[in-house]
Formats: sequence, structure tokens, C-alpha cells
Amino acid sequence: MKARRHGTGDAPAAPAAGGGAAQPPSDIDIELRLLMEAIYLKYNHDFRDYTGASQKRRVLYALSQLNLPSISALQERVLRESGMFARLLQYLTVPVSEMFRDPAYFLALRRQVVPLLHTYPSVKVWVAGCSTGEEVYSLAILLHEEGLLKRTRIYATDINPDSLEKASQGIYPLEAVRNYTANYQRAGGLRAFSDYYTAAYDAARFDPQLCADVIFADHSLATDSVFAETQLVSCRNVLIYFNRQLQDRALGLFHDSLSHRGFLGLGAKESIDFSSYAGRFDVMARAERIFRKAA
Repeated sequence: MKARRHGTGDAPAAPAAGGGAAQPPSDIDIELRLLMEAIYLKYNHDFRDYTGASQKRRVLYALSQLNLPSISALQERVLRESGMFARLLQYLTVPVSEMFRDPAYFLALRRQVVPLLHTYPSVKVWVAGCSTGEEVYSLAILLHEEGLLKRTRIYATDINPDSLEKASQGIYPLEAVRNYTANYQRAGGLRAFSDYYTAAYDAARFDPQLCADVIFADHSLATDSVFAETQLVSCRNVLIYFNRQLQDRALGLFHDSLSHRGFLGLGAKESIDFSSYAGRFDVMARAERIFRKAA
């Protein structure tokens, strides 16, 4: 795994369907493209194949929060101040997660995937785009309850160093934990959820032993390569921010990382159906977005 890795020239507009000229990009679209190219060239973080609408929304929100008048002004600051890029990165990679999010997914893992993971002498799990770690702790709890955690290594990766630091700490607002508890119960939890954390000062600190064999690391699905053979890849609610080309690249990494007949879990709004890898995975639980590498 590599640390912190993640413009095209002017071209004549292609004719639009029906013979009319294609609509030229707006000034904001041009500024946005130049900003992403500058970030790639300066910091080697590649956001150029993230979906335009999501990218634009996040950058415009960053402008309002950073009190800057334009994307061009932001680009100037980003090029000259590494601290400004670090601040912008928090807006480009908005961490939105919760423990046992989409409980049916975790229930399907427990019932359909875990029995097969038991057949391996050791298990490696890759949580790609782990954000602030809620899914990592969710999987660790599930694997602990199913007797697998002690022989499992989890790789938790993200491009945001601040998110990775928060993930490694395992401290979450106590108010959010109430919702996590309900998710855990619907996901087939076997114990009292409070067994896994200590509450103090409106926060909950999860048992560090849950992540004793977790490696938190900087890894970009846009620029980095496969780093380990795994039996399960869980990458949920990440691909929705990628365009088709970057989705295919990420799915290729997952396919190459998975061992023979390994498992892939995606987010509730994600699919492999129209990707280049649709034929390389078998559907295991379609509603829960769980797939198995084809033989």
C-alpha cells in the first residue's frame, strides 16, 4: 500500500444528437476540472474520475465554508498551501457512515458468508473506503461473535488520513450509538451491544481488542494497486461517487485481490451489472449486494 496516493487540452465540441453543437462546459465546470488536475499533479490524489455532480456539490460547499469567492481562488490556495489541501480533503471525502448500516447486509454475511469463511485456515478482509471506521468495528464484532476474529486480519483503507486516525481510535458520539444498537440488533447481534464499548463524556470508546489485528492504511482505488490476497472485500457506498471508468478500475482491484471464490460486498445502491466485471462474479444475495468471485 502506498502513502497518499489515490485537464485535458481543449478539443472541438462533438456534434450533439440531431445535428446541433454540444453545449460547452460552464466556467464552473472548467474551473472544477482544472482544480482536480492541479490536485493530481501537486499531491497525487486523483479525483478526476469522481462523478461530476457529487464533486461539484462538495467543492461549492467547501467554498462557502472556507470563505473563498471562486474555485480558481481555491485552486491558487491549494497549490501554494499544503494545509489548504488538507482542509479541502475533508470536504472531498465527506465521511458518512454508521455501524451495521443496512442491517440486512450484515445479517446476510452472518448467515451466508461466514459459514464459508470458516472453511479457511485464516481469513483476510479488506474494507475499502473505510471512512471513520464504523464498518470496520461492525465486521469485527460480527466476526468475534461467529468465532472468526482471532484468525482474521482486516485491512481498513481510505485516502483521508484524518478519517483513518478517527477509525483507529474507535470513539463515536454516544447519541449515534443508540442508532447503532438498533442496527446491530436487526443484523442478528448475539449480545448486548453495550458489551463492546465504554461510555464516558457523551462518547463511546469501542473495545480496542476488536481491532487488535486491523491494519489502517492509506490506499486509493484511483491510483493504487492490489496489496494482499483476501477472502472478503467490503466496499460500500463508495462506488456511487465514481464514474463508470473508475468503478471498473475499483472492481478490477477487488477481483484481483479476492482468492478463489472470495466474496464481495457493495452498498445498497451499487451493482456490478453493467460493469466490465459483471461476468466475473456470481450473485450470492442480490438484495444485500453480496457477490462471489466466479470459478
